[in-house]
Amino acid sequence: MSGSPEGDGSASPTLTVPRGTLLRSRVVSDVGTTLSRALDRGLTGYATLVPQETLLLSGKARGVLTFEDGVPVLAYNTVTDSGGPDALAELAVPGPYRVELYAVDRSGLAAAHEEESLRVAPDAAATELADDADLAERTRDAAPGERLRDGDDEDDAVAAFLADDDRIDAIREQARAEARDRAAEWGLDDALDGSAEPDGDDADAAAGDGAVSGGAVNR
Repeated sequence: MSGSPEGDGSASPTLTVPRGTLLRSRVVSDVGTTLSRALDRGLTGYATLVPQETLLLSGKARGVLTFEDGVPVLAYNTVTDSGGPDALAELAVPGPYRVELYAVDRSGLAAAHEEESLRVAPDAAATELADDADLAERTRDAAPGERLRDGDDEDDAVAAFLADDDRIDAIREQARAEARDRAAEWGLDDALDGSAEPDGDDADAAAGDGAVSGGAVNR
C-alpha cells in the first residue's frame, strides 16, 4: 500500500507498507472499537479507515493508521497526502467507518516508522477519532517510554515558547509593524493610530466609519 506515487513532485512523504494479513473487515460506528482491539492483541500492523460519508459524498478522508505492539505510530490520508496530526484531523468525522485491520511483520513497517512527519502521539487516535479518555490512558500506559518522552518534549517546547515574554513581545511588535504597513497601503493609517481613539458620541461615529472602511477593504 502506498500514498502519493513516487516522482509526482509532491513534497509530502509517501507511506509505503506491505499488504499484510487481513484480520477484520467491517463497518463500525466507533473507531474506538478498532483501536481497543489492536491494543488488546498488541497488534503490529495497520488499519485502513474510510468514513462512510466519504463513500457517499466523495469526501477526502481515506486513512491508514499503523500500530506497533498495539500503539498507534503513524497516520496518513491517502487522498490528501496529509500525515500525522493533520491526517487525524481529516479523519475525525462522524461514523460509521469501513475498517480493515491487517497484521504485518515488524520489519515490514520499520522504514515507514522512521518518517517522523507522519507520526502521531500514542494517545492521539483515541482522543481525536474515538474521544475516549480511558482508551487514551490505556494506550499511554502501553506506549514505550521514548514515545511518551517525545510527546513531553513537544509540550515542553510549546510551554517554553509561551513563557518567553521577550520573544512574544517581538512577534507582537512585528505583527503591529506589518499591520501598519498594510494599513498604509490601503490608506487606513488613522484606523491604527492609538492616539486618536475617540470616546463618547465620537466613538459611535468612528465605529460607523470603520464599518465603511472595512467594506472597502473587503471589496
